[in-house]
Amino acid sequence: MSNTIKILWADDEIDLLKPQLFFLEKKGYHVETVTNGHDALDVLDEQNDIDVVFLDESMPGLTGLETLTRIKSNNKNIPVVMITKNEAENLMEEAIGSQIDDYLIKPVNPNQILLTLKKIIDNKRLVSQKTATDYQQEFRKIGMEINNGLNHEEWGNLYKNIISWELRLDASNNPEMKEILDMQKREANKEFSRFVVKNYEGWIKHEDGPIGSHNLMKKKVFPEISKDRPTVFLLLDNLRYDQWKIIQPIISELYRVEQEEIFYSILPTSTQYSRNAIFSGLMPRDIQKRFPDYWLNDNQEGGKNMKEKELLNDQIERLIKSDIKSDYFKVTNVNKAKQLNDNILNYLNNDFTAIVYNFIDMLSHSRTEMEVLKELASDETAYRSLTRSWFLNSPLWSALKRIASKDYRLIITTDHGTIRVQTPSKVIGDKETTTNLRYKVGKNLQYDRRDVLEVRDPHAVGLPKPNVSSKFIFAKEDTFFLYPNSYSYYLNFYRDTFQHGGISLEEVICPYVVLSPK
Repeated sequence: MSNTIKILWADDEIDLLKPQLFFLEKKGYHVETVTNGHDALDVLDEQNDIDVVFLDESMPGLTGLETLTRIKSNNKNIPVVMITKNEAENLMEEAIGSQIDDYLIKPVNPNQILLTLKKIIDNKRLVSQKTATDYQQEFRKIGMEINNGLNHEEWGNLYKNIISWELRLDASNNPEMKEILDMQKREANKEFSRFVVKNYEGWIKHEDGPIGSHNLMKKKVFPEISKDRPTVFLLLDNLRYDQWKIIQPIISELYRVEQEEIFYSILPTSTQYSRNAIFSGLMPRDIQKRFPDYWLNDNQEGGKNMKEKELLNDQIERLIKSDIKSDYFKVTNVNKAKQLNDNILNYLNNDFTAIVYNFIDMLSHSRTEMEVLKELASDETAYRSLTRSWFLNSPLWSALKRIASKDYRLIITTDHGTIRVQTPSKVIGDKETTTNLRYKVGKNLQYDRRDVLEVRDPHAVGLPKPNVSSKFIFAKEDTFFLYPNSYSYYLNFYRDTFQHGGISLEEVICPYVVLSPK
């Protein structure tokens, strides 16, 4: 046993525990002792190397439970073992609710102490070792699947499996295994990009591909709508599959997942194209044709997603034969979020309500602009953690809790995901060329063809042509486009930021989840 494990033991009868303390020191543990809760808090404030706290429940003055509450308010991750003279049910319920890691009954048996310590201190190490071993066994299988000529459904399953391992390795704190998984994910993205390049035009022309943005409502959402039970369609802009999985445990406290599926965002994987396609039920070219006053090309001034309500109403009229009462609400700022929370019960009077929530998209864009967010979301793990923290404290979760006792159907989805870009690729274009980092549309583009899906005829993939000779290029894998001017500056500015518009597992494969209150 390493002598680096340090225990803080708080008990007003600490002198009676000398045999137990001697036993622990013989086993290689270092024990710091105090006789009251106040001193325990002082030690924790002064020393940051305490590994576990043993806390007597019945100390005079500041009780064990009161001390526990203060410990957890300052350091929620430190393990605490409660020691009590009785096993009263209400006491232990209160202690467990306050996040104790274990409890012992006096008189304390030395072997029980040792077992508790091994369970608490070694548990993280053992979990990490098992996770690493399990992933090593899975590594070869994932590698074979990546190069096995997968179809669109199999790519969805593989991506979900990779995310599952990513989340497990997050929890296991094993940087070596995470690095290997990152390499495997990059390899998967390389093959997935080849797959999309080869098949995308055929999917759009022949409607034989995966469910996409333009037919999501028709094939998945509208069949769920009925007059017997309200349906709330919640579109969280820019919600990746891994971000859904990180907030799922929170939502699952009050909601039951009935379906969890994926769909493919159309290209470009950007709000202007994918979300308008979702609400219209049309490809962008057809939106422009049917509603010439609604569609704005990239190089035109004005908001590009200002007509979602009108597009949705038109799709409902086209595809749903019976009359339904529907509504649409978009959250773009804090005031709108509070308004949603205040009015959420009213939306259950509709047959169908669509809610667009823009926070995650704003977070990814803000991360590019703000150094503090770059630090908070420095990598994938931190980005997921930031998403979880936002959701847990958001007006959105507050609103969903308010209606969790009602009988309604909740659909959570997104319009596209985002990828952390790493690899620059130079593009040259005229002044009409768009500024997007993951796709470009223009007349005279020069670029490295190895880095892109090139679409010379936008109409062939359902996209409008701003000019007769316009073409699109889409970045593959983790590439981002830079102009030669001020190249080094923008390289440093944008590398490691989260972007969307191109082809990657993270951007294209989107979660679609149907839930009901428990």
